[in-house]
Amino acid sequence: MSHVPLVTRESATGTVRAQLDEIYDAFGTVPTMFRAVAQSPAALTSLWGSFGALAGGTLGAAVGEQIAVAVANRNACEYCLAAHTALGRKAGVTREELAAAQDGDSDDPRTAALLRFALTVVDLRGQVTAEDVQAVRDQGWGDEQVVEVLAHVALNLFTNYVNIALAVPVDFPVVGLRRAG
Repeated sequence: MSHVPLVTRESATGTVRAQLDEIYDAFGTVPTMFRAVAQSPAALTSLWGSFGALAGGTLGAAVGEQIAVAVANRNACEYCLAAHTALGRKAGVTREELAAAQDGDSDDPRTAALLRFALTVVDLRGQVTAEDVQAVRDQGWGDEQVVEVLAHVALNLFTNYVNIALAVPVDFPVVGLRRAG
């Protein structure tokens, strides 16, 4: 049971109602995470706006979902792991690729570099080195993508913390967490 009441579209008003309607239109439902975040109109606006902005980024949906899966697994966020695995499948990522992403890996060296960088950011709380950034550049990515990875990590840290701290019920097919070896 969630530590905060889950806002319904029917009970919401104003900006929150409008955003929950947009979320419903995008997903065909309002996932429980958004219903928990809807307790704060400012937080919901930030969250929904960030998803929209990053959807138009240069990394694309498939890589964005792989980053989300890696960060969710690292933070042991069952909700986000389930949600982003489902969204990753919709974005064309295979089950095998998503399982590898849980460990911060990919058969594609360019994607693997981004995933390693994202997990380094998480593990070191942003205290990465010039060499960490250069490893991403060495795979052909530019500074725009480096910054975009940071935006994905920040967004996913927020959603991981929301779902863990508020015990938001998972409403996507459950995916098993993989423990770092």
